[in-house]
Amino acid sequence: MQPPPYPPYPHQPALPNALPAAPRRAPLNGLAVAALVTGLLCMVPVVGVVLGAIALVQIGRTGARGKGMAVTGLVLSAVGTLLCTLVLVGGVGAFVEGFKEGAREGARDGGAFSLRRGECFDTPGGGLRAPAAGRDTVPCARRHTAEVVGTFRLPGAQAYPGDAALRDRVEERCQRLADGYAMDAWAVPADVKVYYYAPDRETWKLGDRQVTCVFGKEKGTLEGSLRQDASTLDAHQVAYLEAANALNEAMAAGPEEEYVEDDLEGYRKWAGEVTVALAVEARALRAHDWPAGAAEPVAALAAEAGKARADWAKAAEAKDADAYYEHYEDADAHSGHGEAVRAREALGLATTVAAANPSV
Repeated sequence: MQPPPYPPYPHQPALPNALPAAPRRAPLNGLAVAALVTGLLCMVPVVGVVLGAIALVQIGRTGARGKGMAVTGLVLSAVGTLLCTLVLVGGVGAFVEGFKEGAREGARDGGAFSLRRGECFDTPGGGLRAPAAGRDTVPCARRHTAEVVGTFRLPGAQAYPGDAALRDRVEERCQRLADGYAMDAWAVPADVKVYYYAPDRETWKLGDRQVTCVFGKEKGTLEGSLRQDASTLDAHQVAYLEAANALNEAMAAGPEEEYVEDDLEGYRKWAGEVTVALAVEARALRAHDWPAGAAEPVAALAAEAGKARADWAKAAEAKDADAYYEHYEDADAHSGHGEAVRAREALGLATTVAAANPSV
């Protein structure tokens, strides 16, 4: 006998994991780089101006990165003679620092990386894998490509950590940001995933450390904001979801082995973690002062959590796989799903898990 991949207690299903294949950043515009180099090296000023102007036009059309480089090169070329004088007088150090700063600006440049939490945007030509620079911020109420769930900067280590290590770090952080942004995962359609834009090996060398995490679809668009946190929910809804999510996080962290027999120790350890999470959930549910309509179903849910906790505690001490399954089945009888649905209804939360909407 084998438990389902995610055991009972569907109070709050986990959000989908961040995809390993993140949208790639847009390439740097070559003319923007040339404009910057021309301006910094005091070449013929008019050449840098022309290169910078053409680069800006191309960036606006294709969404490539390098706007900062193009602008910097154009401006520097326009005052090329003065710049050359200053470089000669100020020495090589000032020149090198100016070049580095221009390169950093080019690496940082790009619309998606200046986006803020809660903003929605479109990309040129549509699609999450389209270039991120040149995106158009749009009202979330209308159809859009993606919605930003959060941004962060990676530690400024000198060496690139490698693709796999960077991906693991970014996926975990983006998932946590998504969980906090959309606390009620029942309201997130099944086809909505967590994507991210992160530095690659080349932009890392230029000082790029910015990560942007977004909700999006592999196919289709979003319509309406998916944000459900303290800025959009009332205090009772937040309290319920915080309690439910404590258990949900533990439930989602089960062993990788499919059968208990293959990792009894891992399953026992996990059962112990679920036992603690159930205690946290029950305590949080009992501590809050619920409105009249929600008080009874929430109290019933807390009671079921207490009963399930006893069975999970026994599973954590199971001598063998058969005993584990037996206690697991007992815990399943106290999933509290019906009580959770009634509590959600009373609190004005979704009572069913949102289905995919491929037509949008």
